[in-house]
Amino acid sequence: MEWMEVTQWIQQMEWIQWVEIFGVIFGFFCVVLTVKQNIWCWPVGIVNIILFFILFLEIRLYADVGLHVVYFVLSIYGWYNWLHGGEKKDTLPISRIPHRLAVIYIVSGAAAVLCMGYVLSTYTDADLPYWDSTTTVMCLFAQWMLAKKYLESWVVWVSVDVLYVGIYYYKQVYFTSILYAMFLILATTGYIEWKNKKALEENTATA
Repeated sequence: MEWMEVTQWIQQMEWIQWVEIFGVIFGFFCVVLTVKQNIWCWPVGIVNIILFFILFLEIRLYADVGLHVVYFVLSIYGWYNWLHGGEKKDTLPISRIPHRLAVIYIVSGAAAVLCMGYVLSTYTDADLPYWDSTTTVMCLFAQWMLAKKYLESWVVWVSVDVLYVGIYYYKQVYFTSILYAMFLILATTGYIEWKNKKALEENTATA
């Protein structure tokens, strides 16, 4: 594609495409910062949340719209908790989710998907209501677990990123689909880095 054609393509882009592009940029850097446990992941993520809220409202993925409202609240909580959630109100360390809590999450999550999917398919014009509900519920649990700095949050993110790549490709929001393919790689990296970091901290504590 020649430069003139690229320029014309950019000029013809609709405003919602620009919202998507900037959402992708902020989303990418949010995850990169999260992998590094950098506290700036939260304010950068909040900008991403606002932009994606607008995008999903426009393309009628209403479960994702609601999801990003909750994301906003959880991001404020996560920002505070990472700074002051430690035993001495200091930096929150990485930990593992209790087994009993994990079982509760799985059972309640499955029930929530069925209920949300039914409501969306029956009372709205939402597209892919059950798939949308599945990713929404998984993201809610993953974001909450991330705010608590549970290592297993990355396992959930890896799973949901796989689903999102397919959903957004189907909805023809290709930049976002590419973003979630990158998220998949970053989430895998995040799990490995956090796991190694936690092992190092445990070895240091017992030395």
